[in-house]
Amino acid sequence: MKQNRHLRQLTLAALLAAFTTVATLLIQIPTPTKGYLNLGDCFVNISAWLLGGVYGTAAAGIGSALADVISGYFVYAPVTLVIKAFMALASFHIYQKLSEKHDTFRARIAAACIAEVIMIIGYAGFEAVMYQSLITSLLGMPSNLVQGIMGAASSVTLYELVIKRIPHLNAK
Repeated sequence: MKQNRHLRQLTLAALLAAFTTVATLLIQIPTPTKGYLNLGDCFVNISAWLLGGVYGTAAAGIGSALADVISGYFVYAPVTLVIKAFMALASFHIYQKLSEKHDTFRARIAAACIAEVIMIIGYAGFEAVMYQSLITSLLGMPSNLVQGIMGAASSVTLYELVIKRIPHLNAK
């Protein structure tokens, strides 16, 4: 029975990593700082909420980093792996903690928003080091803020309207 659960989690993690990659690649709106807006963060949060800390973190990080490699953003791939994995880990733990005391909808909103703040700060920090300029790194923050808003809104909406209603998908 435990082996079936592990296989189910692993299969769902692979599927969500693929969804994360495709969502990141499907719509790429270029930003002035040579990055792009995408829907990948939607599946970063969903991976965390469906799979938990280990599998959700792996699916989010691997799927997002793979999209960077496919898109030609090789220099960002290792950092994306870490940032998106950390986002998923934070989203999972914050959701778990808040859903004990509050309704799950508000818990998901808070978890997604905090995960997106991690993304904004993470990329600003990386770009400050990469460009050796704090000011240059701050230029990317407005685009990352829009990315974060899209990611939080789309993940909560998709989860609440669709995923939550799929029988047995949320059973652990």
